[in-house]
Amino acid sequence: MSGAGAGAVANGPVRVESLDDGACWRVVIGGSKGNVLDGAVMDALACVFRDAADAPGLKAICLEGAGAHFSFGASVQEHLPGQVEAMLRRFHDLLLALLDSSVVVLAAVRGQCLGGALEIVTICHRVFASRDARLGQPEIALGVFAPSASVALAERLGRPNAEDLCLSGRLVDADEALRLGLVDEIVDGDPADAALGWARTHLLPRSASSLRLAVRAVRAGLRARLAAELPAVERLYLDELMGTADAIEGLRAFVEKRRPTWRNA
Repeated sequence: MSGAGAGAVANGPVRVESLDDGACWRVVIGGSKGNVLDGAVMDALACVFRDAADAPGLKAICLEGAGAHFSFGASVQEHLPGQVEAMLRRFHDLLLALLDSSVVVLAAVRGQCLGGALEIVTICHRVFASRDARLGQPEIALGVFAPSASVALAERLGRPNAEDLCLSGRLVDADEALRLGLVDEIVDGDPADAALGWARTHLLPRSASSLRLAVRAVRAGLRARLAAELPAVERLYLDELMGTADAIEGLRAFVEKRRPTWRNA
């Protein structure tokens, strides 16, 4: 993607391309097969959003994954005991950094967008998806649940649809995602081009300072809910869920590429 004032900077596994004299950033998640959100990726993304908060001329970020997929989600290995607490803390900090950037964030979803990746997309302002997109919160299939989605997904989808995805773990295609409100637009070409085109039409003519205040206004309730409710949900995850045999079994079975054997305890 080229534009006035274009320039690319690599921040570890995340690449940032400045477009339109700095009014738009194209942020690309890479670093591994499936663009897995490990600790290094989470830290790099949080850094990008903190930098965005200090870029007064920035009006929009287009967030996408490198290659054929947005992201397979957070690292399953980092969900295991000894790592999970740090992983949840990093992910919590990333979500709050996104919200506190006060910049319009547009998600461009190709291929699979799963687990923690969908939790990030859920709090983006507008979601553009290719026709091959498949989205879902499959954590329950691993014997765990999605903390952020448990709080924020209902705001985008309504509670019945949010509970459907969180409790069944099923994936939805682009058409169903559009019907549910999980995505806002399906495109035949590159969803990043569509997202940047939307930003150039609807956001670039606006005042950057006014847009930031408008973002803070429309997201004040969501920001307050996440800050108030997410810590309790994370404690439920760490103190109770991770004390069950099935949570450990489900995660280890995934890492070992076998079917889990549930004890229902």
